[in-house]
Amino acid sequence: MFGLSELAILLIVVIVFIGAKKLPDLARNAGKAARILKSESKAMKAEGSAGHQQDPHIIQVRPGDRTAARPDNGTGTGNGPVRT
Repeated sequence: MFGLSELAILLIVVIVFIGAKKLPDLARNAGKAARILKSESKAMKAEGSAGHQQDPHIIQVRPGDRTAARPDNGTGTGNGPVRT
């Protein structure tokens, strides 16, 4: 994707704009973020492969069942979104 000369120019530009003093801290923080992301992705894969996923809940509606009436949202219609 990038050649060696493009990467060298990019590195020089980064050093000029960010500054040589802040560059080690920036690299350290990027490394920490990469490690956290890697560990979280491993945890998610382990959780998914362990079979801990639950089947979705299916709610059966019987004839005559009614949901609770929505409170009036101030418009008078009673069937719009509830505003609090």
